[in-house]
Amino acid sequence: MSIAPAMLSNRTFDELAIGDSASMQRQLTQQDIQLFAVMSGDINPAHLDADYAAATQFQGVIAHGMWGGALISAVLGTRLPGPGTVYLGQTLKFRAPVRVGDQVNVTVTVSAKDEAKRRVTLACSCVNQHGQMVIEGEASVLAPTEKVERPATTLPEVRLLAANGLPQLLQHVLPLGPIRVAVVHPCDALSLGGALDAHSAGLIEPILVAPRAKLEAVAADAGLSLEGIAIEDVPHSHAAAARAAQMGGQGQVQALMKGSLHTDELVSAVLNAEAGLRTKRRLSHCFVMQTPAYPRPFIITDAAINIAPTLEQKADIVRNAITLAHAIGVEQPRVAILAAVETVNPAMPATLDAAALCKMADRGQITGGVLDGPLAFDNAVSAAAALTKGIQSPVAGQADVLLVPDLESGNMLAKQLEYMGDAATAGVVLGAKLPIVLTSRADSRETRIASCAIAVLLAHHFRSNPP
Repeated sequence: MSIAPAMLSNRTFDELAIGDSASMQRQLTQQDIQLFAVMSGDINPAHLDADYAAATQFQGVIAHGMWGGALISAVLGTRLPGPGTVYLGQTLKFRAPVRVGDQVNVTVTVSAKDEAKRRVTLACSCVNQHGQMVIEGEASVLAPTEKVERPATTLPEVRLLAANGLPQLLQHVLPLGPIRVAVVHPCDALSLGGALDAHSAGLIEPILVAPRAKLEAVAADAGLSLEGIAIEDVPHSHAAAARAAQMGGQGQVQALMKGSLHTDELVSAVLNAEAGLRTKRRLSHCFVMQTPAYPRPFIITDAAINIAPTLEQKADIVRNAITLAHAIGVEQPRVAILAAVETVNPAMPATLDAAALCKMADRGQITGGVLDGPLAFDNAVSAAAALTKGIQSPVAGQADVLLVPDLESGNMLAKQLEYMGDAATAGVVLGAKLPIVLTSRADSRETRIASCAIAVLLAHHFRSNPP
């Protein structure tokens, strides 16, 4: 991408000669497309919806045509003729699409001068990194008559903040109807309030499994009402976890929701053979995330359950993530298997696992999605980064699922995106016969409600596709 000059200077009409030219380069990013859509109001799905765009004649997202036109305007206004130029007219012919990651070279060349009217005609072209003409046309301007030289204006930093996806998620989920959820030991204000909020939102019919006296004390202190809420009175958190798992195994509830007990305590109860909740798959956790820097929601797994998963365990983690992707409406999720590099290195076990998982998918051992790896994080989420490194992949730059090497890397990635990347988050555990809402004490009200909404989608998905 061309760096804007610190000083702007122009070429007056008298200084211009036929054949004079100026250029700038720009690499198209996903953020460029989003910002242009915000500015122009052009929300054509061919530019913003990867799934829709994949079915068009262009087979993928492309830039708005006038994005290239705006670059031509920038060259005319800042380079040739430069400050003081008055745009009179412009023709454009769009010869080929511009895709995310394409490097566009924009050139304007003086082709004619009208001495009487002080008008200048300039040939305009936009050429991609392959030498292909993507846009061409002709501009007519009034060239400046006075010399201008002044410092370039410092532009403000612009950050694209995605609209909170919770209202859209609720709009999609609420018509499905609420599900019965065993809320396990919600004996603090945050977890109890989260369950009651999800009930008020129309997502769940909660059954609070906890010591009744403790629940009533927490509710009184927090100003929360338990009127009309079912309570399963048990003596302590261990009993709450065991009873909730038993209720799940007997079909009395369609999901479990973690309260103020430790995650290990709940997971142990779910894995107890007597509960009847185990499947052939290993339990794993999925973060469903939406961040302003990425065009659609995505899944990070596993960042909460499996500390250092083996190859076999990673295969189950992938299968669980694909199941979740199907439940939230992604028919053929693209799974990026992350490592520090994008090549197989025998000294780096994560790259060997990635290669093996891809081969398992090739052999039909993992189905329902498209796998590729190893991929470094930048290549998994940035088409521009993948293009720069020459990576040809159906997953690179557009991953729906990010499989991390271990819990520590996944947890740090998810928390960084949440706290420094303005990501909206939901969390759920799969691998059992029903979804388990797993939230943290630090989670916001929105995260708790979104997690319940994801559990509703999974519960309804399991009715026709039992795990």
